[in-house]
Amino acid sequence: MSVLVAGTDGPDTPPLRPTRFAELASTDRAALDALLDRVPMAHIGLVTAQGPFVVPTLQARDGDDLLLHGSSGSRWMRALAAGAPVCVAVSELSALVVARSAFESGVRYASATIFGTPRVLTGAEHVHGLDVLTDRLLPGRTAEVRRPTPKELAATMVLALRLEHWSLKVADGFSEDAPDDVAGPAWAGAVPLMSVWGPPQAAPDLRAGIEVPASVRALAGRS
Repeated sequence: MSVLVAGTDGPDTPPLRPTRFAELASTDRAALDALLDRVPMAHIGLVTAQGPFVVPTLQARDGDDLLLHGSSGSRWMRALAAGAPVCVAVSELSALVVARSAFESGVRYASATIFGTPRVLTGAEHVHGLDVLTDRLLPGRTAEVRRPTPKELAATMVLALRLEHWSLKVADGFSEDAPDDVAGPAWAGAVPLMSVWGPPQAAPDLRAGIEVPASVRALAGRS
């Protein structure tokens, strides 16, 4: 199956250029942006005094910045705020590739890895970052709810990681079976993975008479 690899190397980042499939290297920033805009879940990898660890969290792209947020008291947020370098991984599984042999079978996927040192957003940038994160998950939601309180703002840290050093891979083809397997009786193809938002489920303590808001209605049924 085809694999596209994109990246830009910097003096303080790991080598991002591929050693295999180098002829397929690309610097398609639009493809990176599209993946980050489709997939809100990210995994944050960093090393602290307690050792290496990976944390799942939500991300949102704001132009040339990748926004991350978490509790102001969390260990990993404090480490990043203090200048620890980070590796952020965002991946998407889109299909199972069924080959004529187990060896050639695989998946269709897109995966991005972003390297760098994030900065802490403060003041108006902090509030803007939280709005971007909220509307990234549920477009239009910030206009439907109250503004965050000073206590909530103090409890939540927002980090911005510049999209400068990154690597992107996209596998979107079919299996490359050997001629003998192609001539054989086994089936080959792909099985797409479909994912959609289901019908809204009201909270058990929702007061009677409150309708589903426009932002949630717009999300239901979308892939």
